[in-house]
Amino acid sequence: MGKERKSVFRTWAMLALVLAGNVLYALTVKLFLLPAGLVTGGTTGIALAVNHGLGIPVSLFVLIFNVIMLIAGYILLGKTFAITTIISTFTYPAALELFERLMGQITITQDILLCTLFSGLGIGLSLGIVIRAGASTGGMDIPPLVLNRYFKIPVSVSLYVFDICILLAQAFWSTPDKLLYGILLVMVYTIVLDKLMLMGTVKTEVKVVTRKHEEVREAILKNLDRGVTLFYGEGGHLHEKTQIIFSVISNRELPQVEKLIRAIDPESFMVVSRVSEVRGRGFSMSKEYR
Repeated sequence: MGKERKSVFRTWAMLALVLAGNVLYALTVKLFLLPAGLVTGGTTGIALAVNHGLGIPVSLFVLIFNVIMLIAGYILLGKTFAITTIISTFTYPAALELFERLMGQITITQDILLCTLFSGLGIGLSLGIVIRAGASTGGMDIPPLVLNRYFKIPVSVSLYVFDICILLAQAFWSTPDKLLYGILLVMVYTIVLDKLMLMGTVKTEVKVVTRKHEEVREAILKNLDRGVTLFYGEGGHLHEKTQIIFSVISNRELPQVEKLIRAIDPESFMVVSRVSEVRGRGFSMSKEYR
């Protein structure tokens, strides 16, 4: 497959994922969030508050608000951002309106805890799908990005502040129980989103201090086909010169690495830690043998 065909395929795959994420978001809101009368953050939370106060349909308000935020994003964040956001701007409210018309009053469960948990799961999954596709869900995603660009305020901080304010705005007409469930909902979809964003990118970092560094190096290279870097160090007690072996492996390869190292040098000192993302040859790029 040529570079041009690969680029076209990646573009269509991105579009499909963004559409799927927004449809899943709308389906989650229709089946779990709205029937339970839950409060939530983001654009949907503002729409629920406006719907309760003014009677404006949720899908209509989301569309209007998303378009306004899209225009603001185009002006303040640039053309590229607007292009990747425009699909979400229209797909989510359109899908929500479609599900409202097709499903009517259909509900899966009346249990508010189940609705809270599955709302959080669905929203977290849908947001993760859209963001991992390289796009934005628009709406209330945009103000934190603007604040980050112009005032260097961390996106996560402003996002949480906005969500809390939106939840408090809904507290005027919601019961204390519903407000607490809303806080639980925000926590669930935040955790799910974080987990999804790290899925497939978390790796294991291994550092080994051993007198048999050459044997360990060769074992990792030959048996695991993983890259190795050697650091030069010095023992803090006896001031012995040594080499520290550094390698990044998949989580599943850790038991095999430990077995290899213990077989070569049972007295070796090994440090294992998790890294959230690895880029470069052998991971985000194909291996190159020389």
